[in-house]
Amino acid sequence: MKTKLGAIALTLSTALATLTGCSMTDTTSSDDIPSSGISTSSDAAEDTKQASSELYNLIGLEGKASNTGPGVKECGKKDPEKYFQIFHSWSFTPSSLQQLEGTMERLKAELPKHGWKVVDYGPDSSRNKNLSLTADNDTKKFSVNLTYQAKDKPPNLNFFVVSGCYQIPDGQKIEQF
Repeated sequence: MKTKLGAIALTLSTALATLTGCSMTDTTSSDDIPSSGISTSSDAAEDTKQASSELYNLIGLEGKASNTGPGVKECGKKDPEKYFQIFHSWSFTPSSLQQLEGTMERLKAELPKHGWKVVDYGPDSSRNKNLSLTADNDTKKFSVNLTYQAKDKPPNLNFFVVSGCYQIPDGQKIEQF
């Protein structure tokens, strides 16, 4: 169990490092995080859940998604009292294990048809060399890292969705969840 949690923590930290410097096209350097506008953290979390739902629908398979909620994180080096990002990490386990074969290739082809630009695709650096895909949605200011955990029991897809940088409206506080 500790190994599994350690692997999840490593995956999340790697995804955060990769995605917070995502290549959404309105940035000028890899340290810039695109602006997602002004929003409360609750409304931004709803937008992030909607992005995750759209990705879930693109899977196109029967199965079960984990029931995890979004979280709030600081937005790079910006003032943590005024700026934040929302992330949503979840997994999908198909009802039939053979269903995942070819899913990553299909998603790589389908995501661009739905506003996502695939910016990285191939084996990750883990011991298992899991197939990983990173895509940005410049219009909606989201990025996703998707990993096919073929050697897990049962095999599954792990999603890590992260928003651009939101600014909290004047007079409001960033909720932490």
